[in-house]
Amino acid sequence: MARALWQYRSFIWGMVGREFRARYVNSLLGGLWAILQPLALILIYTVVFGRVMHARLPGSDDPFAYSLYLCAGLLPWLYFSELLQRCQTVFLDHAPLVKKVSFPRISLPVILLLSSTLNFAIIFALFVAFLVASGRFPGWPMLAFVPLLALQQAFALGLGICLGTLNVFFRDVAQAVTVALQFWFWLTPIIYTLAVLPEAAERLVRLNPLYGPIRAYQQIVLVGEWPSWSVAVVPALSALVALAAGLAVFQRLSGEMVDEI
Repeated sequence: MARALWQYRSFIWGMVGREFRARYVNSLLGGLWAILQPLALILIYTVVFGRVMHARLPGSDDPFAYSLYLCAGLLPWLYFSELLQRCQTVFLDHAPLVKKVSFPRISLPVILLLSSTLNFAIIFALFVAFLVASGRFPGWPMLAFVPLLALQQAFALGLGICLGTLNVFFRDVAQAVTVALQFWFWLTPIIYTLAVLPEAAERLVRLNPLYGPIRAYQQIVLVGEWPSWSVAVVPALSALVALAAGLAVFQRLSGEMVDEI
């Protein structure tokens, strides 16, 4: 499978470029849309929780602390959510290509991974620029984002391949995932802190594969410290299981995919 992806690397990068142009080149604001959508979401949450509800981080008098806490968790979540939602319909969205062109179909989720990563890189670069400009850049601990984001990517890709394959045969999968993502968002401490939860809910949240990375991102940005690498254990195991399950389901069902599309 890896050899097939390498042989078709020109096709994959060509499709990534096509995705990028289709998203931005023909729009009036172009790449600004990559910024405006998450910016609007962060602004809404910041105003509602920070100004209207006067939410503050425990033990912090910094008026920007909550906004930084929110951005550090919300931006990686949006990246994960976008990748998962697009993967679940990737084979159906490219049905004409799957039917008429011979190429490794596993390359379609990989194209989405690269495309979503490019989009996230633009947004994240702006966030880093803001941290530098405001004097809040945490320094070397920022490098911890790289392995944590890689685990998050692997988990989303494995889950996306599994759900995208199943969605070809059971169309309810896409609807169920959309609903599940809404619950998943609120089970992840992005707009609240773990301290506000009752003990039973706190134990449940800690089982969330995204809890460790999100908590680490927030710690890096707010405190400027390297995270404890124990937070990577659950995400790493989840990523391995998701990739194994995704590839197993894909290999089992990919031969029947064309007949179902």
